[in-house]
Amino acid sequence: MLLAKVHDLGKVGISDKILFKKSKLTDDEWEIMKQHSEKGYRIAQSSPDLALVADLILRHHERWDGSGYPLGLKGEEIPIECRILAVVDAYDAMFNERPYNRVMTHEEAVAELRHCKGTQFDPVLVEELLAIVD
Repeated sequence: MLLAKVHDLGKVGISDKILFKKSKLTDDEWEIMKQHSEKGYRIAQSSPDLALVADLILRHHERWDGSGYPLGLKGEEIPIECRILAVVDAYDAMFNERPYNRVMTHEEAVAELRHCKGTQFDPVLVEELLAIVD
Protein backbone atom coordinates (compact mmCIF):
# COMPACT_ATOMS: atom_id res chain seq x y z
CA MET A 1 0.00 0.00 0.00
CA LEU A 2 1.38 3.35 -1.07
CA LEU A 3 0.23 5.14 2.09
CA ALA A 4 2.30 2.83 4.30
CA LYS A 5 5.41 3.75 2.33
CA VAL A 6 4.93 7.53 2.20
CA HIS A 7 2.83 8.50 5.24
CA ASP A 8 5.80 10.16 6.97
CA LEU A 9 7.04 11.90 3.81
CA GLY A 10 6.75 15.29 5.52
CA LYS A 11 9.54 14.39 7.93
CA VAL A 12 11.97 15.45 5.19
CA GLY A 13 11.01 18.98 6.23
CA ILE A 14 11.80 18.42 9.93
CA SER A 15 15.26 19.05 11.36
CA ASP A 16 17.38 15.95 12.03
CA LYS A 17 18.07 17.43 15.46
CA ILE A 18 14.40 16.92 16.28
CA LEU A 19 13.84 13.71 14.29
CA PHE A 20 16.69 11.83 15.94
CA LYS A 21 16.64 13.37 19.41
CA LYS A 22 17.12 10.62 21.98
CA SER A 23 15.33 12.38 24.82
CA LYS A 24 11.74 13.57 25.06
CA LEU A 25 10.86 16.42 22.73
CA THR A 26 10.14 19.82 24.26
CA ASP A 27 6.69 21.31 23.67
CA ASP A 28 8.12 23.55 20.93
CA GLU A 29 9.91 20.62 19.27
CA TRP A 30 6.72 18.55 19.43
CA GLU A 31 4.78 21.34 17.68
CA ILE A 32 7.40 21.34 14.92
CA MET A 33 7.28 17.54 14.64
CA LYS A 34 3.49 17.60 14.31
CA GLN A 35 3.88 19.74 11.18
CA HIS A 36 5.14 16.73 9.21
CA SER A 37 1.59 15.65 8.33
CA GLU A 38 0.84 18.97 6.68
CA LYS A 39 4.27 19.14 5.04
CA GLY A 40 3.77 15.65 3.63
CA TYR A 41 0.31 16.60 2.39
CA ARG A 42 1.72 19.58 0.48
CA ILE A 43 4.52 17.48 -1.04
CA ALA A 44 2.09 14.75 -2.08
CA GLN A 45 -0.36 17.26 -3.56
CA SER A 46 2.39 18.50 -5.86
CA SER A 47 3.19 15.01 -7.19
CA PRO A 48 0.91 13.26 -9.69
CA ASP A 49 2.08 9.90 -8.31
CA LEU A 50 1.21 10.78 -4.71
CA ALA A 51 -1.79 13.09 -5.03
CA LEU A 52 -4.21 10.20 -4.45
CA VAL A 53 -2.86 9.65 -0.93
CA ALA A 54 -2.30 13.31 0.00
CA ASP A 55 -5.46 13.56 2.11
CA LEU A 56 -4.55 10.32 3.89
CA ILE A 57 -1.05 11.61 4.64
CA LEU A 58 -2.63 14.69 6.20
CA ARG A 59 -4.92 12.58 8.41
CA HIS A 60 -2.59 9.76 9.45
CA HIS A 61 -2.09 11.07 13.02
CA GLU A 62 -5.77 11.46 13.86
CA ARG A 63 -6.91 9.44 16.88
CA TRP A 64 -10.09 7.49 17.49
CA ASP A 65 -11.06 9.75 20.43
CA GLY A 66 -10.42 12.99 18.52
CA SER A 67 -7.17 13.90 20.30
CA GLY A 68 -5.00 13.53 17.20
CA TYR A 69 -3.75 16.11 14.74
CA PRO A 70 -3.95 18.19 12.61
CA LEU A 71 -7.75 18.19 12.18
CA GLY A 72 -9.03 16.63 15.42
CA LEU A 73 -11.10 14.03 13.56
CA LYS A 74 -12.57 11.19 15.61
CA GLY A 75 -14.05 7.76 15.15
CA GLU A 76 -15.30 6.98 11.68
CA GLU A 77 -14.54 10.54 10.53
CA ILE A 78 -11.00 9.20 10.16
CA PRO A 79 -10.52 7.35 6.87
CA ILE A 80 -10.28 3.57 7.33
CA GLU A 81 -6.84 3.56 5.67
CA CYS A 82 -5.53 5.92 8.35
CA ARG A 83 -7.12 3.89 11.15
CA ILE A 84 -5.49 0.71 9.86
CA LEU A 85 -2.14 2.45 9.41
CA ALA A 86 -2.28 3.84 12.97
CA VAL A 87 -2.60 0.38 14.54
CA VAL A 88 -0.10 -1.35 12.26
CA ASP A 89 2.47 1.47 12.44
CA ALA A 90 2.26 1.59 16.24
CA TYR A 91 2.65 -2.19 16.46
CA ASP A 92 5.67 -2.04 14.16
CA ALA A 93 7.19 0.83 16.17
CA MET A 94 6.97 -1.21 19.35
CA PHE A 95 9.34 -3.82 17.87
CA ASN A 96 11.86 -1.51 16.23
CA GLU A 97 14.36 0.67 18.02
CA ARG A 98 13.71 4.35 17.52
CA PRO A 99 15.42 7.35 19.07
CA TYR A 100 12.47 8.02 21.37
CA ASN A 101 11.38 4.58 22.56
CA ARG A 102 12.64 1.18 23.59
CA VAL A 103 11.82 -2.12 21.94
CA MET A 104 8.93 -3.95 23.62
CA THR A 105 8.26 -7.64 24.02
CA HIS A 106 5.27 -9.11 22.20
CA GLU A 107 3.34 -9.24 25.47
CA GLU A 108 4.10 -5.58 26.22
CA ALA A 109 3.03 -4.55 22.73
CA VAL A 110 -0.25 -6.45 23.01
CA ALA A 111 -0.93 -4.84 26.39
CA GLU A 112 -0.17 -1.38 24.99
CA LEU A 113 -2.48 -1.85 22.01
CA ARG A 114 -5.27 -3.03 24.30
CA HIS A 115 -4.65 -0.05 26.60
CA CYS A 116 -4.97 2.36 23.66
CA LYS A 117 -7.96 0.79 21.93
CA GLY A 118 -10.93 3.10 21.93
CA THR A 119 -8.74 6.14 22.62
CA GLN A 120 -5.84 6.21 20.18
CA PHE A 121 -7.00 3.34 17.98
CA ASP A 122 -10.19 1.98 16.46
CA PRO A 123 -11.09 -0.81 18.93
CA VAL A 124 -12.33 -3.19 16.22
CA LEU A 125 -9.08 -2.85 14.26
CA VAL A 126 -6.97 -3.48 17.37
CA GLU A 127 -8.81 -6.75 17.93
CA GLU A 128 -8.44 -7.66 14.24
CA LEU A 129 -4.67 -7.13 14.41
CA LEU A 130 -4.36 -9.05 17.67
CA ALA A 131 -6.31 -11.96 16.18
CA ILE A 132 -3.62 -12.14 13.50
CA VAL A 133 -0.49 -11.69 15.62
CA ASP A 134 -1.45 -13.13 18.99
